[in-house]
Amino acid sequence: MAEAAEKDELIRITGAEAERVKREALGVPDRAKHQQRVAVPMQRRTPEADTRQRVYRYRCYPTPTQAEQLIKTFGACRWTYNEGLALRDKAWREHRVSLGFAESCRALTGWRNAEGTRWLQEVSSTVLQQALRHLDTAFGRFFKGTTKHPRPKKKSRSRDSATYVRTGFRWLEDPERPGTGLIALAKQSGPLRIRWSRPLPTGVRPVKLTVSRDRAGRFFVAVLVEERIEPLPPVFLRDGSAPKAVGLDLGLTALVTLDDGEKVDHPRLLKKYGAKLAQLQRSLHRKKRGSSNREKARQEIARLYALIGDVRRDALDQLTTRLVRENQVLVVEDLSIASLVRSPRGKGRRRKAGLNRAILDASWGELLKQLLYKCAWYGRTLVIVDRFFPSTRRCSACGVTGPKLDLAVRSWSCGGCGAVHDRDVNAARNLREEGMRMYELVASALPPGRAMPFMIRASEMPDVVLTA
Repeated sequence: MAEAAEKDELIRITGAEAERVKREALGVPDRAKHQQRVAVPMQRRTPEADTRQRVYRYRCYPTPTQAEQLIKTFGACRWTYNEGLALRDKAWREHRVSLGFAESCRALTGWRNAEGTRWLQEVSSTVLQQALRHLDTAFGRFFKGTTKHPRPKKKSRSRDSATYVRTGFRWLEDPERPGTGLIALAKQSGPLRIRWSRPLPTGVRPVKLTVSRDRAGRFFVAVLVEERIEPLPPVFLRDGSAPKAVGLDLGLTALVTLDDGEKVDHPRLLKKYGAKLAQLQRSLHRKKRGSSNREKARQEIARLYALIGDVRRDALDQLTTRLVRENQVLVVEDLSIASLVRSPRGKGRRRKAGLNRAILDASWGELLKQLLYKCAWYGRTLVIVDRFFPSTRRCSACGVTGPKLDLAVRSWSCGGCGAVHDRDVNAARNLREEGMRMYELVASALPPGRAMPFMIRASEMPDVVLTA
């Protein structure tokens, strides 16, 4: 691998020859402005001190003219992304020349002026540049090895969205209702009609907007702002000796089990609406492809899936907010969800497929993500215990570790002390004890006056500290 990388580095074309290839073979024009200036890399805009970036999402109701222009914008962003991806792949595959964001933007100018693609001029250039920025970010993650090579976007698979920076929209705050106002997008004469379900921070101007449309045909606008989020007051035990902690065991019988025995029910939304979904899917497959009746059936399925997603997100948001407000330290297990939902093969694949569907319906990943950023916002600490910690089969009373347990076993007796344990409650108690041990180790190692981190992960701690 190292030899191949070194070989690619040796044959990479740079300097004047690379500029000639970009100009003549790839059609990327030279820098027309500031020819005498030395090119400097673009710097990301850093937020103000003591502020955090937060997204507020609202439902919007564009007029028919605005909706038509937005749909055209979504298609232009998708086309620009794919064309930029094809150009960068061609430049490296055929000429061994690297293209970046700046060269892609110069190529975009040529695309907008070309005879066959002048329809791109009907869309704001800043929105198309943001599509190329997203492509550059995808390549950055690919070069770091965290993701695969970027794929072309498809109308049937990719989400319809467009991002507007500050030069692409106008914001006018309503003095009578602070936190609400008028938002007018580029290439549109009138403002969007937005349902302000909650106000934005007063006096804060949006950093950027992302307008999107889901499969059910609903339009949304996500507003990114920079605001100061006040941490919640610390929560301690009644005697004030230690911070209040809770162990959380994620499961399928109960979505979340707390160490005090409380269990949050799994809503099982896919099972609840499974019969309705099956009926609609059968109706869809009976319709002729390309017909208006088939499109109506597809939209009905999309609306039902949108309902399921809305209910799931709202339930998780309420649950995570309650847990963060009531506890100072939250302890969970490090789950490899991607490994748990691998495609079933061989014997028992139907049972494994049902298990995968239940895990995805539970949305453990979204629950953990919400806990993480809410702990960072409100001054809490999320402790992530190692995934190989035997939380289920260790006795929380005497500490004896028993044999492995099948998923069907919901309660068991300890062979050391004879205590009878509920499987999930026992796991939550063990997670809390292990998490507090890790928390105290980190707290004792911090210098005086240093605040506790919002996340402690066992896989990122030295083995010497873990075994101390």
